[in-house]
Amino acid sequence: MSSETTGASYASAGVDIEAGDRAVELMKEWVKKTRRPEVLGGLGGFAGLFDASALKHYERPLLASATDGVGTKVDIARRLGVYDTIGHDLVAMVMDDIVVCGAEPLFMTDYICVGKVHPERVAAIVKGIAEGCVLAGCALIGGETAEHPGLLGEDDFDVAGAGTGVVEADRLLGPDRIRKGDAVIAMASSGLHSNGYSLVRHVLLLDRGGLPLEAHVEDLGRTLGEELLEPTRIYSLDCLALIRTTEVHAFSHVTGGGLAANLARVIPDGLHAVVDRATWTPAPVFDLVARTGDVERLELEKTLNMGVGMIAIVPEESVDVALATLADRGLDAWVAGEITDRGAHTTGAALVGDHE
Repeated sequence: MSSETTGASYASAGVDIEAGDRAVELMKEWVKKTRRPEVLGGLGGFAGLFDASALKHYERPLLASATDGVGTKVDIARRLGVYDTIGHDLVAMVMDDIVVCGAEPLFMTDYICVGKVHPERVAAIVKGIAEGCVLAGCALIGGETAEHPGLLGEDDFDVAGAGTGVVEADRLLGPDRIRKGDAVIAMASSGLHSNGYSLVRHVLLLDRGGLPLEAHVEDLGRTLGEELLEPTRIYSLDCLALIRTTEVHAFSHVTGGGLAANLARVIPDGLHAVVDRATWTPAPVFDLVARTGDVERLELEKTLNMGVGMIAIVPEESVDVALATLADRGLDAWVAGEITDRGAHTTGAALVGDHE
């Protein structure tokens, strides 16, 4: 009688447990690079552990939490077979939301969902996440890789993550601190970041442009794929450096919805933020999307960051120190506007003038 199993199994359903184990082994070295002294244990436990006694020096510690994904930018990574940058985007989307309130990023967990586990591919994604965590100053203390055969194609994947930070209660940044006359400092984005890719893919790759990702684009100075996969800039440590060196009233992370909508989220009732478009020139990729898709300016501005990835609102007397601090960190920044009375304005922020 044959001893072979003929019934259904997890493997026959498309889930490869051994491949998952192999992926964990490959990612361990990258996760170690993110380790902070407060982290207990190693990769492979059911939960990541962070020693909260390290927060005892806080008078009233507030924990800040955020979760996010990367959106349809993962489709560009899949098409190009480049998996070690998308993790930077994930960390940026999570930790740059956390730092907005003045919180120091502490730790992060990730979730990677794939149609089929390719160990080297999963490890490359985690490598990018780990490198992003180093740039954000946080630890990667755990995660999950899920294999969903039949639901996703073999090469399909998605990523998501959640993070936690901490801020002293009396140092919490936000609308309550903002005053009339404050300066609006813009920090340059590294490109499209990780928002608006449904529009970008529609315009450049699918219905409109039909441009090949491998094609060199003269205006961009590189291939379209390289431009679209440019990692989202991680501002966490830059923002914390500003807090240490000068007075900051608020930050705004420019993500989905564009600059004006995200800036309005931190403007208190009675005040208004005016941002002058003429203070900067967006990178060529924004014009490429506009021209190829015949996208109206207002539609572009409410979808893409238009060259500004983070905003700092500071007192007028803090401007010089703030700009010098960011320049020392290699980050292009400039005064883009000011805080005024709300007056007849119906929204908390507006863009005026024309881009140079």
